[in-house]
Amino acid sequence: MVTLGAHTYEEIISQPRAWKQALEVTESLRGVIKNFWMDNSEKQVLFTGCGSTYYLSLVAAALVREIDGRGAYGVPAGELFLYPATTYDHLKPHILVAISRSGTTSETLAAVKHFQQAGRGPVLVVTNDGESPLAKRGDLTLAVPEGQEKSVAQTRSFASMLVAVTGFTALAAGKDDLFQDMFKLPESGSKVLEVSQPLAKSLGENFDLDSFYFLGSGIRYGLACEVNLKMKEMSLTHSESFYFMEFRHGPMSMVTDTSAVIGLLSTTQYQYEQAVLDHMKALGSNVFSLAESGADLNFSSGLAEAIRSVLFLPPLQLMAYYRAIAKGLDPDKPKNLSAVVELELG
Repeated sequence: MVTLGAHTYEEIISQPRAWKQALEVTESLRGVIKNFWMDNSEKQVLFTGCGSTYYLSLVAAALVREIDGRGAYGVPAGELFLYPATTYDHLKPHILVAISRSGTTSETLAAVKHFQQAGRGPVLVVTNDGESPLAKRGDLTLAVPEGQEKSVAQTRSFASMLVAVTGFTALAAGKDDLFQDMFKLPESGSKVLEVSQPLAKSLGENFDLDSFYFLGSGIRYGLACEVNLKMKEMSLTHSESFYFMEFRHGPMSMVTDTSAVIGLLSTTQYQYEQAVLDHMKALGSNVFSLAESGADLNFSSGLAEAIRSVLFLPPLQLMAYYRAIAKGLDPDKPKNLSAVVELELG
């Protein structure tokens, strides 16, 4: 008998092992990473990917801006391929960071190929397949094979590549102490997984809720986009993602007693973000929060905000998983989707 979502569940709960490998791979390239960053010190950083890895690009760009102060931004690979002149300042040199679970996504490969042919700058590849066509195009490649998956929706792969990108950024910025602290993440992740199971199951299986709104700002906005995508992909549920403060400017008109507003809270701007959640609760919405402390689900990791963002993922991935199972859907094989999008792009 086939169990619905068996691969997805295993990939979610096993991901701390992939985080550990991501850190080990990054550490093994410590000197190479520092030299790569210094040799390209005048270049801005352009992150790209498709779907989940585009959202990872948003997180990564915010990380570089916050930790290193260098200009960085994330763009979809399809836009970079089709509209380079409107996507980035192509008259200036850049580092292109191409992120792909499989390393075979057509738009990402096309974007990298055109970037290289135009001589725009070096390419860093972040992937789970170090033998893929994309990996072989990188001037530097971070490959985390432990993050590879059998299911279509990205969970373990996304998180493993996020850890790799975060570690890369910390080392590149000379924050070696921050990088060393990241080796505490796998243990923290295992604890968060254990604690969050009942909460994730309860929320996911609650059919009194018919819409989910994920709020995150700063580094966490890209994560809010990603968990919103997981809810759509796995459970075919209406969900959207917003910056905290932006949610008040129109989107909160959708809040009802059957909606859930889920906040990915920071520590630095906690009071402002919590105020948004309090407002939504007063309007009748169901509110749930995640944070290092002072939330419905607390990480209690003791880690700096910049390096603990991956802890938001497992509980919300599980919530989407449990909702899919409760609806009789198979999160391993979401409707209309495949693990890799391969197109004839010429």
